[in-house]
Amino acid sequence: MDRHSPAETIKTDDCSIVFRRVAGPEADELFAVCHPVPRTKDPRRQTDKLYRAMLGVLAAEGASFESVVSETLFLRNLRADLEVVRAARARVLEEAESEPCRPATIEIEQPPLEEGGRLAVSVHAVIPRSGEPRVTQLRATPACDCSECARSYARLVHLGDETRFHAGNLYGSGVDPFEETLAMFQAAEDLLRKAGMGFREVVRTWIHLRDIDRDYADLNRARREFFRQRGIDPSPASTGIGGGPVPDGHDLCLSVHAVQAPQPPAVAVMSAPTLNDAALYGSDFTRGMKVVEANKTALHVSGTASIDEAGRTVHPGDVEAQTARMLVNLSSLLAGQDASFGDVVSAITYVKRPEDAPIVRAMFCERGFEGFPNVLVAAPICRPDLLCETEALAVLPRTSSHS
Repeated sequence: MDRHSPAETIKTDDCSIVFRRVAGPEADELFAVCHPVPRTKDPRRQTDKLYRAMLGVLAAEGASFESVVSETLFLRNLRADLEVVRAARARVLEEAESEPCRPATIEIEQPPLEEGGRLAVSVHAVIPRSGEPRVTQLRATPACDCSECARSYARLVHLGDETRFHAGNLYGSGVDPFEETLAMFQAAEDLLRKAGMGFREVVRTWIHLRDIDRDYADLNRARREFFRQRGIDPSPASTGIGGGPVPDGHDLCLSVHAVQAPQPPAVAVMSAPTLNDAALYGSDFTRGMKVVEANKTALHVSGTASIDEAGRTVHPGDVEAQTARMLVNLSSLLAGQDASFGDVVSAITYVKRPEDAPIVRAMFCERGFEGFPNVLVAAPICRPDLLCETEALAVLPRTSSHS
């Protein structure tokens, strides 16, 4: 892989797709973000055009939607649009005779910050060098009797003797956020067991909270208890962020990525001199996790914001200064692994106030945080005084000295 090759952009009258390709010894991997160009505000039409364009990009890579292992749908208005989006997506894929085994899918209410877009979609596709993708789908045990819990599942992708586990939108039930969080992590653990894995093999989690200001402390308390009981150390990389889960009966949802091989993949905790350990202020996640996979060396950078060496928020109220500090922290985490922004293949940026998006974008351009798919969405962040946060995946060649 050319570590410094830029992303490719395909624009049509109806949508824009930014994607970056990673070529490894076992497979090509494609990371893409798709935005509709809002010629219409109709979510059905936007979804239809977006997925047709995505299928065209995959076809140009010699693949189909079956190669997609995970996808995230960011919805502007989940209640109004979800079923319309689902139906339009299913129609396009049915016409393409695709999706016999579904990707791990996250559906979340986090309004995209592209003007007029009812949704944005981020996807990760794996295209093996020999033969068809080898995938397995496992259903989760429902947390309750709601229809959304019945939809929860995991997708396993097999590359050589390595298995990657992807699961999105897992739920738990409880009388309060603490119990709901514990049950949610237990549901993920149960699904991992069905795959012959354990939580020790989890390298990355995403946690969405309907009311992050109210529930974040209980999330951390329950997560800490779960990890303590199971001896999980180090904790996985993670993003805990505000976002509306699909079912009304659940206030949190969990998505998980794990990696298993006969010879366990080498992992290392990422750190930076500009940041302290998040556990020191009660958040049980690592700043990032380096994972040497069969196809690449992945640097999973957790949600990162304007935090200093003592774990304090810096530059409250100033989105430009907070964005600058956030980028310093991201750069420092990557530099610790001899990587840079040029190695980033995918990112998500969360902006608390939608009106700040132009400032954040301008800072990204000024500081060189570009050349890869990066979706900007509106979302509350784990502290009321934080205005922006970014997570990233960077990739180093599997054949390099870093592996």
